[in-house]
Amino acid sequence: MEDVSAYYLLDILALLLATVIIVPFFHAIRLGAILGYLTAGAILGPWGLGVITEVEQIRHLGEFGVIFLLFILGIELKPEKLWQMRHLILGLGLGQLFITAAVLYGVTVWLGINHQSAIIIGFGLALSSTAFCLQLLSERGGISTPMGRRVFSILLMQDLAVVPLLALISVLASSDSSVASEGHNFFFAIGAIFALLVAGHYLLNPFLSRIVVSQDPEVFIAAAVLLVLGVAWLMESVGLSMALGAFLAGVMLADSQYRHQIEADILPFRGILLGLFFMTVGMGVDFGLLLDKIFIIIGLTIGLMLLKSFIVYWLARFSGTRHDVSAQTAVLLSQSGEFGFVMFAFAASAGVLELPLAQLLTLIITLTMAFTPISVKLVNELLQKFYTPKDIDGDQQFTEFLDENNGHIILAGFGRVGARIGAILSAADVAYVAIDLSQSRVKKAREQGFPVFFGDASNVKVLQAAGAEQAKMIVIALDDPDNFARLIPLVRHHYPDVPIHARAKDRHHCADLVNQGATTTVSETLETSLRLTEEVLIGSGVDELHAKKVIDEFRDDYYSEVVQKITEDKVVMGELKH
Repeated sequence: MEDVSAYYLLDILALLLATVIIVPFFHAIRLGAILGYLTAGAILGPWGLGVITEVEQIRHLGEFGVIFLLFILGIELKPEKLWQMRHLILGLGLGQLFITAAVLYGVTVWLGINHQSAIIIGFGLALSSTAFCLQLLSERGGISTPMGRRVFSILLMQDLAVVPLLALISVLASSDSSVASEGHNFFFAIGAIFALLVAGHYLLNPFLSRIVVSQDPEVFIAAAVLLVLGVAWLMESVGLSMALGAFLAGVMLADSQYRHQIEADILPFRGILLGLFFMTVGMGVDFGLLLDKIFIIIGLTIGLMLLKSFIVYWLARFSGTRHDVSAQTAVLLSQSGEFGFVMFAFAASAGVLELPLAQLLTLIITLTMAFTPISVKLVNELLQKFYTPKDIDGDQQFTEFLDENNGHIILAGFGRVGARIGAILSAADVAYVAIDLSQSRVKKAREQGFPVFFGDASNVKVLQAAGAEQAKMIVIALDDPDNFARLIPLVRHHYPDVPIHARAKDRHHCADLVNQGATTTVSETLETSLRLTEEVLIGSGVDELHAKKVIDEFRDDYYSEVVQKITEDKVVMGELKH
């Protein structure tokens, strides 16, 4: 027992050491964490230093990272939002899957592979890596961006295709008598999904309420993990993937009052295990096979990624997506996914696919994953260098955004303050469109997936193009106070009923902006000093409630003086008129 414990302890130490050394290095050279994890895995794996040889056992553990990743994604998506995305899921998702599979089938048959194997290869390579895509997407604005919605729609359709594809392998490998059985299992799985969603809607909150009554945070964490893994296991037992089950568990909790606490408890598990999953992918690289057929494998890998990117790009363009969003979506989905490992191994064991061919395909999938972060970085740099957003002059640059969002917020300025506001709005899934005059700032923000457009917010045509008539409010976060003098009167003149919330420098600036027509103003110097002073008071031993009372009284006095100055200004203006 001690020898076994020491054996696993050595593996754990090696994984942790490689993580803390290699991943920060890849962050420093701007290649991202995923490529760092892949490299760490390749170094530790059987074809590297050979520190870890039992890759399959560790891979099963790492797959829990994908499960927790899908759960976090599901908890951030309410069912009504999924319903709003149904056209993207059925249109882009189905189109990408079947067109890519058909083209790959044709290429495979042309290369001399039999029809049954070609069908499996076509669908297996058409799928993308959910873990890779969502991790890379989280670094570029998440699924609330136009690119994020398209990527997620395609990935969700691919996850839903897991059951039919596994059934397809069984049908090809066995007699026709199994067709009815597989069809029965498929409909049984669909029924299980609906039953799970209904049960979750009525039972989850009462169950979690009883757990919370215990006032034991460890029990609550255990309940959260039990929920995720339990639903994942249940879905796998009816023929679906565990990842899809975890996603459904998250969707069930999207409206729960406990969702934020559960998300916070699950995040540490997700981060560690997802990194482990990426490392196991790196460990699986068969360098012996790679060196033996290096030119063929590299050529097939690059060809596959180019083909998938080409198909996704034109599907996105045909759906009305802008060039830059289409290109980013295409390159993000250019790799093949972890389900390909399962599918090709299952096909090989069922006799549909020859084992050497399955090993070759597995290596190609691994290389597409390794090449994806580099490809994404390259495409983003090319877009930033050669693709310039057009000046918004009443054209259709906002059309896509306005079609997908009704009652959005217009954010004028995307500097330090505006970018923070935009990031928080994105995290809360609040639709907004930002306008900024800095070309470099716009390029950088759009490269990260934020809905930022180049234009002058004090131009009424720009406001019209941004959909000011349908906007909930306009938030002014410009860096230069002189621009406020033009913007606020312009908005108030053309859109008298739209609330205007403005950033101000100090008390006098607050009063001036309100006089010009701002609904509310916030003094940045005041709020910074108040927040800092509150921490100083508490740290000095002042009771927290008393410190808060003192700060609130000071804030009220401050803004009452703003109101007094506004009144005085109105009196002066009245006297001047007389």
